Amino acid sequence: MIVIGYGIKLKVWGDYACFTRPEMKVERVSYDVMTPSAARGILEAIYWKPAIVWKIDRIHVMNEIRFDNIRRNEVLGKISANKVKSALGGHDVYLYQNSEEDRVQRASLLLRNVCYCIEAHFEMTDQAGPDDRVEKHYNIALRRMRKGQCFHNPYLGCREFPANFAFIEGEITKSGITGERDIGFMLYDIDFSDNMKAIFFRAGMVDGVIDIQKCLCYGGVS
Repeated sequence: MIVIGYGIKLKVWGDYACFTRPEMKVERVSYDVMTPSAARGILEAIYWKPAIVWKIDRIHVMNEIRFDNIRRNEVLGKISANKVKSALGGHDVYLYQNSEEDRVQRASLLLRNVCYCIEAHFEMTDQAGPDDRVEKHYNIALRRMRKGQCFHNPYLGCREFPANFAFIEGEITKSGITGERDIGFMLYDIDFSDNMKAIFFRAGMVDGVIDIQKCLCYGGVS
């Protein structure tokens, strides 16, 4: 039986964000708005236990959507898993990367000056024990959000873009964004139980609000 927890509202903002489109193999290109998986990652950075799983209900886009094109240094490739296995097996291999030799410049299309309000709730998982009550986890999450506490610093898509956050006590103010906008197919989540299968859904924004649950019902997932 699924036990649904109380809802929360959280404001997150930052100077830059990059919610990378998976179809872009080399150059990073961000979605127009925050993805549900990125919103869930922010909530898990603040509070997470095996007994609960966060579900995103709505994402409010508070600022006008703006992009910036930048170039930055990245390291080409990564240390292969075969080298790590060889090292664990006692073989003499070098597990390092030379940033001077492997450096490459890549362009990125980022979001600038972003601000979102996340509406979410959590559900109890099958790992919940007799002491894992909905009220207990809700109050802990509430306290941590109000105090600005987190397990690790939340970020906006990429770790180099830190996110500020604040708990919203009252109603969410309207952003001023009006009209409907088809965001297209967007990454919803990764199913780690099914060989890391990517799940997509058709996202639409109405007056600055993306109703995730409504999009899942009408647009479906694939």
